[in-house]
Amino acid sequence: MVGANHWIEPGLVGELRFTGDLASANAALDPLRGVADVLVLDEAVRSPRLLMSDMDSTMIANECIDELADYAGVKPQVAEITERAMQGELDFEAALRERVALLKGLSEHVIADCLVQRIRPMPGARTLVRTLSQRGADCVLVSGGFHSFADVIGAELGFHAVFANRLVIEHGHMTGELEGGIVDAARKAAILMDQSARQGLAPEQVIALGDGANDIPMLKAAGAGIAYHAKPAAIAAADAHIAHGDWTALLHALGIPRSEWSD
Repeated sequence: MVGANHWIEPGLVGELRFTGDLASANAALDPLRGVADVLVLDEAVRSPRLLMSDMDSTMIANECIDELADYAGVKPQVAEITERAMQGELDFEAALRERVALLKGLSEHVIADCLVQRIRPMPGARTLVRTLSQRGADCVLVSGGFHSFADVIGAELGFHAVFANRLVIEHGHMTGELEGGIVDAARKAAILMDQSARQGLAPEQVIALGDGANDIPMLKAAGAGIAYHAKPAAIAAADAHIAHGDWTALLHALGIPRSEWSD
């Protein structure tokens, strides 16, 4: 089953090419996952034309609604609901509306403060998105969070399109409500399928990234679903999991040399 292997970066990153089924390779390499990221990908997915990614705890190191809740003085209550929703224990839409209701009366100005003071991209996120974009992939951010954050973060990281939820703001303050349709698990998968159909892409030309239960249908719909420092349910649904390193691990897995990365 095993073919040639070589070190891309001695002692750090290696590549092993093989013939055979992916399940057998995953099983054989599973013992290594406690100490290293092992991404077993089909050769066909190494030139993606579409990248779909979650935002919170995937492209950024935060849950935006939890950070807003801190400004409102209700972070413990909101963070508990967030964690249960990401584990798949709660209906996503109901949990989202419950958390947003707790933000009622919060000034919209805290969004700008939060973006500057607290929100940080995941290591390697900008490099991943911009590198794949330069290589011809459309990069789409699909978030169960809010456009107020996703639009800014998407532009900063290099995404071409953004889909997220919209907070209702009146007289400069949040009303505790949302407007329009909800970007939940089903909506994320539907966006992926729509974007793929518009471009006439096969599943193996699509990569999806996520960390929680809300990302599972999207991860399964893509040719390669990659979980990132993820919840158990998302790991089980994904084709590969990055548990130790940053997003540049995926660039290595796609066979893109460091000299061709874009920062």
